[in-house]
Amino acid sequence: MENARVLRDWFDRVDSDKTGSITAPQLKSALAVGNLEFPLTVVQQMIRMYDFDRNGTMSFEEFVALNKFLLKVQQTFSDLERGRGFLVHDDVYQALVKLGFSLDSPAFYTACESFDQKKNGRFRLDDFISLCIFLQSARNLFNSFDTAKQGRVTLDLNQFVYCTANCRI
Repeated sequence: MENARVLRDWFDRVDSDKTGSITAPQLKSALAVGNLEFPLTVVQQMIRMYDFDRNGTMSFEEFVALNKFLLKVQQTFSDLERGRGFLVHDDVYQALVKLGFSLDSPAFYTACESFDQKKNGRFRLDDFISLCIFLQSARNLFNSFDTAKQGRVTLDLNQFVYCTANCRI
C-alpha cells in the first residue's frame, strides 16, 4: 500500500499540468532525474507498451503497469551485474532468459548489437532496459498476430505494411 502512495506522489509530480496523464517528454525528464537516460523514442515505446486506452499518454494505472515491468527488469539486472554496474553478453543472455525471452544466437547478437550504445559489450542499466522494452514490444506485436499461440505467424503484405507503419515497436 505504501508503494502505491509513493508511486502516486511521483506520478502527480511528473503530471505537472495536472491532466491525470503524463506524456513521453514528461516521463523522459522524470526518468532522467533517476539517472536513466533514454532517447525519446524508447520512452514513447514504454508508453505504447502500456497505453491500454491508446490515447498516446500514460494514466496512473498504465504507469503502475510500466513500473512493475521496469522493477522486474531492474531487479534482474541487479542480480547479475555483480557490482560492476554493467552486464556482459553472457549476463545479458542469462537475464533475458530469466525474464522469459528465449532468443536464438543470431537474434540475440543482433539485438545486443543494436542496444550496446557504446559498442563495448557492456550493457549499463539503461541499455538493458531499452533492450527489454524493445523485446517486450516485439513480443506484444508478435502475439497480436499469433492468434493460434503456436509461436509462428504468417503475414500477408497488408498485415506487414500495417505492422511496419502503425505498430512501431
